Amino acid sequence: MREILGRRRGLLSRRNDGRPEILGAALTFATQWQWPVLPGVGTRPRDAGCSCSDPDCVVPGAHPFDPGLLAATTDERMVRWWWTNRPGAPVILATGGDAPCAVSLPAPAGARALAALDLAGMRLGPVIATPDRWALLVAPYSLEQLGELLYAKDHVPGSLRFHGEGGYIALPPSVTGAGQIRWERAPLPGSATPWVPGVEAVVDGVVDALTRTGVSAPEM
Repeated sequence: MREILGRRRGLLSRRNDGRPEILGAALTFATQWQWPVLPGVGTRPRDAGCSCSDPDCVVPGAHPFDPGLLAATTDERMVRWWWTNRPGAPVILATGGDAPCAVSLPAPAGARALAALDLAGMRLGPVIATPDRWALLVAPYSLEQLGELLYAKDHVPGSLRFHGEGGYIALPPSVTGAGQIRWERAPLPGSATPWVPGVEAVVDGVVDALTRTGVSAPEM
């Protein structure tokens, strides 16, 4: 139990700082939607640098640290303990398994791709937005399934990222080094586990939107 709760007590010692919405969101994800979550490492108060102290951290504040990703859970008691002690910690979803996966891309291209998908009449699930990137939640997929899907494409923009089994993504209303995380397309209020589309439809639509003239995404 001690290992799950955290070896580095200094990271788990901050008490409620007026962010009950984070705890409420984490409980909704874990207990109502059955999405396995855990607290992210968070940022340093003064400079928004990552609390993991890695100067080259590519996702500052928005990744697991202690506990590690394998501790992600849907247990109400554990979730409540974590965010009572770390009320400002980002909420991290462990993607894959029975939980949603995600396809992410740079924010400007994401906005254009969503507009194109809407115009095509495609039904989308929840979409997560940060100032830098947007992520479309999709149904769980295997690495083999994703590999076959990408292999069939003539070109896949290098700006796309895939968050599948063994991956993670920060959920709203977290605040990370990238800024405030929000819903660009929020789940329906009071709904059960949100519906998400299959990865094939999303990748087909996004790749088609991004490879059209004038809609290409930067390779970043």
